[in-house]
Amino acid sequence: MRRTKIAQIYRKTRNLCAAQLLFEHNKMDSTVRYLGVELEDAVVIFEAVET
Repeated sequence: MRRTKIAQIYRKTRNLCAAQLLFEHNKMDSTVRYLGVELEDAVVIFEAVET
């Protein structure tokens, strides 16, 4: 798959693990850098999840 397609999948699902698998990255930090995920993105997702 092209990078654009995987980036679109990530934006819709916010699933970093799925993106990592699709990119075939061994390390999550590679996927995070590649997609340009910011700390603010992670905080928003964290706060959106109810416990």
